[in-house]
Amino acid sequence: MNLLGPLNLLNTIRKFKLDEILCNACTALRMFCTLPVTVASAERSFSELKLIKNFLRSTMSQGRLNDLAMLSLEAELAKRIDFQDIINEFAMKKARKAF
Repeated sequence: MNLLGPLNLLNTIRKFKLDEILCNACTALRMFCTLPVTVASAERSFSELKLIKNFLRSTMSQGRLNDLAMLSLEAELAKRIDFQDIINEFAMKKARKAF
């Protein structure tokens, strides 16, 4: 019998017809199972987005804001990128001077 998790516990109580004896526990478990789950990382990402918006709001286009938000969300991936190949490719291109 697997009692891990509130839903499994509630189902086990109902399976053995103990819901009349443990009515308060069943009520609490049903309420607990319907509570919304929050994700701290998502909230943190939205907080970072709010900071980015406030800091650069007057000088930023929507495209740049979207790019910065993506970098903020994918910070771990961005830290692992090797930029040396990109730098070398950029350095090998001809200079384009338009005056």
